[in-house]
Amino acid sequence: MTDDSLSTHLDRATLEPDPAFTAQANGTQDMYAAAEADHEGFWAEQGRKYLTWAKDFDTTLDWSQAPFAQWFVGGELNVAYNCVDRHVEAGNGDRVAIHFEGDQGDTRTITYADLQREVNKVANALTELGVGKGDTVMIYMPMIPETVFTMLACARLGAIHSLVFGGFSAEALHTRINDAQAKIAVTTDGQWRRGKPAPLKAAVDEALEHADNTVEKVLVVKRTGTDVTWTEGRDIWWDDVVPGQSDEHTPEAFDSEHPLFILYTSGTTGKPKGIFHTSGGYLTQAAYTNAIVHDVHPETDVYWCTADVGWVTGHSYIVYGPLANGATQVLYEGTPDTPHQGRWWEIIEKYKVSIFYTAPTAIRTFMKWGHDIPDKFDLSSIRVLGSVGEPINPEAWLWYRKYIGSDKAPIVDTWWQTETGAIMISPLPGVTTLEPGSAQKPIPGISAEILDDEGNPFTEAEKVGYLVLTKPWPSMLRGIWGDPDRYRDTYWSRFGPKYYFAGDGAKYDERGNIWLLGRVDDVMNVSGHRLSTAEIESALVSHPKVAEAAVVGANDETTGQAPVAFVILRADAVSDGEDKDALSAELRGHVGKEIGPIAKPRNVMIVSELPKTRSGKIMRRLLKDVAEGRDIGDTTTLADSSVMNLIKETLGG
Repeated sequence: MTDDSLSTHLDRATLEPDPAFTAQANGTQDMYAAAEADHEGFWAEQGRKYLTWAKDFDTTLDWSQAPFAQWFVGGELNVAYNCVDRHVEAGNGDRVAIHFEGDQGDTRTITYADLQREVNKVANALTELGVGKGDTVMIYMPMIPETVFTMLACARLGAIHSLVFGGFSAEALHTRINDAQAKIAVTTDGQWRRGKPAPLKAAVDEALEHADNTVEKVLVVKRTGTDVTWTEGRDIWWDDVVPGQSDEHTPEAFDSEHPLFILYTSGTTGKPKGIFHTSGGYLTQAAYTNAIVHDVHPETDVYWCTADVGWVTGHSYIVYGPLANGATQVLYEGTPDTPHQGRWWEIIEKYKVSIFYTAPTAIRTFMKWGHDIPDKFDLSSIRVLGSVGEPINPEAWLWYRKYIGSDKAPIVDTWWQTETGAIMISPLPGVTTLEPGSAQKPIPGISAEILDDEGNPFTEAEKVGYLVLTKPWPSMLRGIWGDPDRYRDTYWSRFGPKYYFAGDGAKYDERGNIWLLGRVDDVMNVSGHRLSTAEIESALVSHPKVAEAAVVGANDETTGQAPVAFVILRADAVSDGEDKDALSAELRGHVGKEIGPIAKPRNVMIVSELPKTRSGKIMRRLLKDVAEGRDIGDTTTLADSSVMNLIKETLGG
């Protein structure tokens, strides 16, 4: 089958499970019925199967204060013990936990016994720096083992960690430090990107210049040898405090509902939302889904999730899920194209990776580069492929299966969110008859429906509606940090208090499979990273030449969506004849500085007016039509319907 025939291949109705795979699969068809028959009993079984409890729970779910859930009430556990110590105690200390591949070609092999020693040392160092139960530690680090050690050390101490993706700016870091009231920050001197060092600590320094700074100490790992500014009394080198610590540490058991981490995600108001997750329920579902969706068999598999630990995928499917299951995995610092475009396939061949979990953006990029690149490598070890971060189009799904999965590996197209904490909708490999491009059905223990505009459930094929979750689940967010009202309003008000509104559009096909259609609110999905239109608009308006801005997420062949900005300039800030292309580039750079490179608009279009309703609301739907090159839709609700013609003329359309 050639690339040209992939679209024809779509006509193949479905892909039945391989009986040999089914025979060894962790997930089973019976799980669906068991979960449907006894929702709480099913989850109680998973909680006891996948975790070790210092004190068993007495109540599986307390939903009396809905939408604020408590799972495994009365239970006590230590998350780090579950991810590290118990595997050593079970005699698996020599099993590799992490195969680390650095950007520079440096490697480290870390066994579970090694991991235990390193986590204990970091826990003792953090204790020496004053970190204790309930304190927040801000982590701003690249994909290196020390990042994982720090996360697990926080969990061991009952401290709350909050990771910020290394691509975010100093101002974005500051808002998150301030909101979380972080006591300690952990960072590196710099990070390697495409073979070159880039500063990292400098952003922390700038973030801490604000008067509302709460950080007392900054722990700094030497990664690149980059020169850094040093604040005596505040800044401490990792090498001066961690290596000399004892590698013994006795973990304390904490309540199942003790907060584990805060992770910030974009909100429609422009202020990031601090999503927080707790311990027992989150770890249960992370481990359970890693076992049944990725079909991880710790004794034999080598697993690789390519996400950054700064995002929720890295939390759930690099750190907590796989390590709770005692898996062996790859941790890679670099990019797919450095030092060559076959780097990922080279790593798969080297470690005989058997389970590979990545994003549709990456898959589409590989399609552009051509299958002759992966064809040069031995990928025969792969037996399960996964997709995460956004819907995957059928053509990319089929390319992925054919050229990476040897046309036999099942693909699990997973839907979930920062807020859900773990996978919610996905095929089960060995169980589900696969349909390219569809996440298919909720996993056992999860209940979802699609609602119409009035909030009524429907099952008609091809009718577009709103995805909602209808029952609480163990790894659900417990709220927005410090803002319970915003939690209710954001997730539980659109269709009433019994439905969690995911913010995504969806439809059923004729087989009853669910197809995700992307965001329906003002949050866009760029390469799996959620970005707020309001946050980007706010950054643009902070520029002295911009009077007003509107941002939309336009379809993009590679990244899924890309920000496109429309700006009105201040009359007194722009001279006649100013180069609009240069100004557009300047504004793109400004957004990159304020938020981070990932938020840079693909295009900045300078216009004289924006389409608004009579109430003053910007009609982004019409701007999206422009951004995507479509005919302009209905303009009857505009206060001035001629505005769209004016915009088209301004842009030369």
